[in-house]
Amino acid sequence: MKFFVDTADIKQIEDLIPTGFVDGVTTNPSLIAKQGKDLSDTIKSICSIVSGPVSAEVTATDYSKMLEEGKYLASLAKNVAVKVPLTVDGLKTCKKLREQQIMVNVTLCFSAAQALLAAKAGASFISPFVGRLDDIGEKGMGLIEDIVIIYENYGFETEVLAASIRTTQHVIDAALIGAHVATVPPKVIYELYNHELTDKGLKAFLDDWAKTGQSILSK
Repeated sequence: MKFFVDTADIKQIEDLIPTGFVDGVTTNPSLIAKQGKDLSDTIKSICSIVSGPVSAEVTATDYSKMLEEGKYLASLAKNVAVKVPLTVDGLKTCKKLREQQIMVNVTLCFSAAQALLAAKAGASFISPFVGRLDDIGEKGMGLIEDIVIIYENYGFETEVLAASIRTTQHVIDAALIGAHVATVPPKVIYELYNHELTDKGLKAFLDDWAKTGQSILSK
């Protein structure tokens, strides 16, 4: 499963790149606004250090303006994936951009029916929002499972990108179900490292090693 980092913070991305966990990046208007920097400059900066897809979202809601914005965002770097909402105009924009070989991430997906439409429109990625469904008492991971099955049934090439990931269990569940990608906040990526037995085991090894009085590098 690929990891896309869900942030527009350049420093956070730079810190994670050496881990090898950054297969791509997802941004949205809220994440861009949080940084207080120019959208175009931010996307260009991210694309200059990340080789995988970098999602940049349109803010228009009508087809003609979405298409115009999408083409502009795609012109910023070759690895931009234009992010469009799952609306009628959004899917029309998706289809048109894909005809021009531009990657498209269809976002704000909350049902399997919506995901089916996005795949038929040729979306590169579909982003079902797991956490937001959990918030209203529905099973977010159940939606991921349904979409994976539907796409496998018909051989759709659209990749399932589990979005609105809140916990390490979300990441594990998405991997078990077979999501192609999880877009994960940096905080949750670091939490994946943690297990109390790892900490206890390392402490025991180091305590025993200290008793020997040795140093691996000293002669």
